[in-house]
Amino acid sequence: MEIQTGKVQVRNGDLQIEAYLAEPGISGRAELGGQRPAIVVIQEIFGVNSHIREVTDRFARLGYVAIAPAIYQRLAPGFETGYAPEDVQLGRKYKEQTRTDELLSDVRATIDYLKIMSSVNPAAIGCIGFCFGGLVAYLAATLPEIKATASFYGAGIPVWCPGNGKPTIAYTPEIKGTLYGFFGMEDASIPPEHVDQIEAALQQAAVPHRIFRYQSAGHGFFCDQRSSYQPEAAADAWNQVQELFSRMLG
Repeated sequence: MEIQTGKVQVRNGDLQIEAYLAEPGISGRAELGGQRPAIVVIQEIFGVNSHIREVTDRFARLGYVAIAPAIYQRLAPGFETGYAPEDVQLGRKYKEQTRTDELLSDVRATIDYLKIMSSVNPAAIGCIGFCFGGLVAYLAATLPEIKATASFYGAGIPVWCPGNGKPTIAYTPEIKGTLYGFFGMEDASIPPEHVDQIEAALQQAAVPHRIFRYQSAGHGFFCDQRSSYQPEAAADAWNQVQELFSRMLG
């Protein structure tokens, strides 16, 4: 499907958040008809780089309006990098400086941007996040507009939260929609017991969910630009994501 892409500015008070927007082109919108569901795509620690833009484009080709806000806007405007060890070190440095309230405020502002777009169905908004963005997506799932969330290998959910408040897992009872979690069992940054704790918390809070464990996959298995890319796990996860958003967002 033909798509349109570009950078936009999302206003959050005095802050202008740069975001990458992708949506079906004019012919695609005419073919699909009416308003479309929307997806907020949350970056890894590496910024809204080519991988995150490519994921955003993939959703647009499926008929969604998709937007990837720069969640490091407050710390490093325009930040985008690759996957070398020094890039990891810098991305982690910025991650450690984020705060939960600011991250949620920025995601909320992004949702508000989507809701005023004539092409978006404001009642059909989902969220997906990878790496640090997987943790942020778990937090964003607590926002009332988010009907479905796909959280990929967010490290530290049971033990850490941006700004060092209560751990991210403590927000589980506030999740409003359905959540799918995707984890590699060879992920050195996410012990298997953390995955078990997340699943138990979702069950206890009666959050509709599915947890996917990929035995031969490590951290970053969905990203085909990383050495940890695991194509079989990535393909299955993408199928599950499509099922989730198609079922919950229409």
